[in-house]
Amino acid sequence: MGIETFWNGRRVFVTGNTGFKGSWLCLWLQRLGAEVHTAALAPASGSLYETLAPWSSQRHNILDVRDGAALARVLKEAKPEIVIHMAAQPLVRRSYADPVETFSTNVMGTVNLLESVRRAGTVRTLVVVTSDKVYRNEGLGEPFAEEDTLGGEDPYSSSKACAELVSACYRDSFLRNDDIAIATARAGNVIGGGDWSEGRLIPDFMRAIEAGEPVFLRYPEAVRPWQHVLEPLSGYLMLAEALDLRAPAIPEALNFGPDPKALATVAEVVGILGSTYGLSEAWKQMPGQHPPEATTLTLDSHLASASLGWKPRLSLSETLEWTAAWYKARHDGADTRALMLAQIEAYEERAPTRELVSARARMEMAG
Repeated sequence: MGIETFWNGRRVFVTGNTGFKGSWLCLWLQRLGAEVHTAALAPASGSLYETLAPWSSQRHNILDVRDGAALARVLKEAKPEIVIHMAAQPLVRRSYADPVETFSTNVMGTVNLLESVRRAGTVRTLVVVTSDKVYRNEGLGEPFAEEDTLGGEDPYSSSKACAELVSACYRDSFLRNDDIAIATARAGNVIGGGDWSEGRLIPDFMRAIEAGEPVFLRYPEAVRPWQHVLEPLSGYLMLAEALDLRAPAIPEALNFGPDPKALATVAEVVGILGSTYGLSEAWKQMPGQHPPEATTLTLDSHLASASLGWKPRLSLSETLEWTAAWYKARHDGADTRALMLAQIEAYEERAPTRELVSARARMEMAG
């Protein structure tokens, strides 16, 4: 059984579907034949989720995950088998401006989701999406592995590390006894078509292009693990499948990072993108003081490879090419949904989704 067969007809509940990653995930699940129920804030005007509308086969609920009663009600009504929790306040700079919103959404929102799952009576599997920033970063430049110490100095990173602890607590205190499989998934610096978030590199670059100006960079020499949005999403889907099929020895937390060759500084990424637009000066240093950010952030994804067979499939140049193609298509008035579906299909052709021997098949072959 491959991932295409596994997801066909599955009742799936996704939180945060109106966000950038959530929109891509729901489009992919729809393509795979899943019955998708969702809960999220109303989509922002001009957002990717709004661009992809109408979502005729999706049951969408507009709510804030901080409203535990509303979340519990809609999740119970959906009767999902699998839940993928992505709702979050996802921006570091915004977390400095409003730490209370960040902690209440990322920590208590996760608590509300976990409470809703344990009381729904139908959920078998839960994937909680956190971040690559959950690790205590002492600036050593070494890739983070799953057993490394959790931490986070800024409110966003700290709140996501807290979400990891909350998930582990619920696993040990409640979910394991209820036979609900749960794992957390860590990825970050995800790029791709349709992201318009403030303070993120690609959206800022695209807005600068439209304004005919170079983009201003806070930390041009910062190194990040750039990856196309489909890379971690494929990992989330594979992890959910393995958990749902009760595959043996699936880790409780997994990193989904790019190939080490995809590491690049912020300035290098903007330089590559700038060359596709024929720019001689793609960026300038942003003046003034800025909230602190990690200088280097990389992930070790060997555990995901060993346990799931997952691995990144797009090079940095392909990632940037696919990303730029979406924004150019939007600028030219092309059908961005069709482009995204074509990119998903192209990714499936080279991704573990087609190579995966499912967890159930592996168990059957083993005995």
